[in-house]
Amino acid sequence: MSRKLLRSGLVVSSMTFVSRVLGLVRDVVVANLMGAGAAADVFFFANRIPNFLRRLFAEGAFSQAFVPVLTEYHASGDIDKTRDLIAKASGTLGVLVTIVTLFGILGSGLVTAIFGAGWFMDWVNDGPDTHKFVLASFLLKITFPYLWFITFVALSGAILNTIGKFAVSSFTPVFLNVMMILAALYIAPNMEQPEVGLAIGVLLGGLVQFLFQIPFLFKQGMLVKPKWGWNDPGVKKIRTLMIPALFGVSVSQINLLFDTAVASFLMTGSISWLYYSDRLLEFPLGLFGIAIATVILPALSRKHVDSESQGFSSTMDWGVRMVILLGVPAMCGLIVLAKPMLMVLFMRGEFAPSDVQNASLALWAYSAGLLNFMLIKVLAPGYYSRQDTKTPVRYGIIAMVTNMVFNAIFAYFYGYVGLAMATSLSALVNMGLLYRGLHIANVYRLSKETIVFTIKIVIAGGLMVSVIDWQMADFDVWLQWTASYRAMWLVGLIGLGALVYLISALVLGIRLKHLKAN
Repeated sequence: MSRKLLRSGLVVSSMTFVSRVLGLVRDVVVANLMGAGAAADVFFFANRIPNFLRRLFAEGAFSQAFVPVLTEYHASGDIDKTRDLIAKASGTLGVLVTIVTLFGILGSGLVTAIFGAGWFMDWVNDGPDTHKFVLASFLLKITFPYLWFITFVALSGAILNTIGKFAVSSFTPVFLNVMMILAALYIAPNMEQPEVGLAIGVLLGGLVQFLFQIPFLFKQGMLVKPKWGWNDPGVKKIRTLMIPALFGVSVSQINLLFDTAVASFLMTGSISWLYYSDRLLEFPLGLFGIAIATVILPALSRKHVDSESQGFSSTMDWGVRMVILLGVPAMCGLIVLAKPMLMVLFMRGEFAPSDVQNASLALWAYSAGLLNFMLIKVLAPGYYSRQDTKTPVRYGIIAMVTNMVFNAIFAYFYGYVGLAMATSLSALVNMGLLYRGLHIANVYRLSKETIVFTIKIVIAGGLMVSVIDWQMADFDVWLQWTASYRAMWLVGLIGLGALVYLISALVLGIRLKHLKAN
């Protein structure tokens, strides 16, 4: 099983890597086009709202509720029953998401008023940021239909993942990045407001992703005609699991929305600095954390269905070890190389050195919580695979309230950086509660081997940071270098850090056997 999980994880990580690289290319193009000014703030706002709802209706809460139920049906061997569940789940979800999408388009002003309260207050009082409210309301009308397409993309991906076809759904996000890059290069520059062209790219990205997965569903015999099935037993089970999971799985996204709402009251550029730093954070989170969680949920669901308690625990332990192995160096690397990374990737066109300085502060704060973000992705399936969504929702609400309190405190003293600090601290609270719950229920406890493994990895990460910091030049020196020379030095430092980390881990006794489930 560990080989199968590792192979599946590598497939997902490989496909996700391609997507994340193109995502960085997209952000480089966007940063060059718009920088971190008012227009960029508004575009990122209009892009974030449908993406937040995507987490709820699509790969977040819905997938966490849908995959365990679909796994049960699929394990029974009754293909007709499985196809009927897919038809009724897709039809019911489709009606609901269509209503939400139409509301978002027609009521974009209300949505902007809720999540961009600072801009709305300026619009009411004819303040300096009135134009931001008007523009955000207009852009939401373009970006909101993305939610409809991406919901069915996530549904298709959940189906393919359940039957072991991980590559297709992992590769699909590539098309969003491709369409946004094309829009930034060929549509936005020819428009009076470039941000409108980028919004069109988001819409086209959703459409292309939707069309891409249809042939693969057809090939697997899972392309069915959607049917309304609100009272179907399988659909009832999914929505019973999904409703509380809306909070449990989407806490980090809800926290980001709170950050956005508060940031609308802060200085121009705050939303953009938070966005660019969050994008760098999402690279390792998507590449490692989400990839591991993607393959672990179906495996845990099968263990639960087969009543393999020992296998369940060892699979969880494998997931935690993989997160520690990959998350610690990623977290340390983002912290020590924050400025060089932002400089090499984004500092061109409208993105100035001052934006690098400001975004790096947010990146430091976000990076401190990376390991917790990744562990949440692995620990939460420990509940959802057993069809327990009530427990995580309690923890999610606690973490969300904690984030709101921290936002109020830290934003007052540290501005937008305080928002990133609050998000990281709330992730620590959420992760701690998730582990504590599994521990108390005797579902999963860290093994002695994993604790020792973690200590060794932390030491290796510390040595990596020390060597990189020792070799890195001051920020003013980096500014004097050419773009190509900066890129060369950054690649060299990353390579040096990876080499030091690998050698340190080997010297400390880390071996391949530690990455296998018992």
